[in-house]
Amino acid sequence: MPVPITGLYLAVFAVFGSVLAFLAARIRGAEAISVGDGGRMDLLVAMRRHANFVEYVPFFMIMFAALELNGSGAGVLHALGLGMLVSRTCHAVGLKPEIQSVLRGIGAGGTMLLTLVATAMLIQDFVQS
Repeated sequence: MPVPITGLYLAVFAVFGSVLAFLAARIRGAEAISVGDGGRMDLLVAMRRHANFVEYVPFFMIMFAALELNGSGAGVLHALGLGMLVSRTCHAVGLKPEIQSVLRGIGAGGTMLLTLVATAMLIQDFVQS
C-alpha cells in the first residue's frame, strides 16, 4: 500500500536532518575536531540540535507511517506533519546554551504533544480493529 504523505514528510525531514548534521560538520571541519566538541560551545549546541532531532523524528515518522497505513485522512496527517516540522524548527532555532528559550519550549512541548496525539490515534486504531 502506498504511503505518499509519509514519503513527503520523510523527504522533508531528511533534508532538515541533513542540514542540522551539516551545520555541526562545518564547525568540525573548520576546527579540525574529529570526536567530541573540543570544548567549543557552538559545536556542542550544533551537535545537540542534530542529536535531539534524531532522538525524536524517526520514532514519530514510524508512527506517522502506521497512521497512514491504518487509513488516517490526509488532513490529519498534514496537521501532524506540519506541526512536527514547526515544532522541530522552533526547537532547533531555540536551542541555545541558555536553558530559558521560548522557541525551545514550544518546540519540545509541540514534539511531545504531537507524539502523544499520534500514540493515542494508534491505540484508538487498535481498539477499533
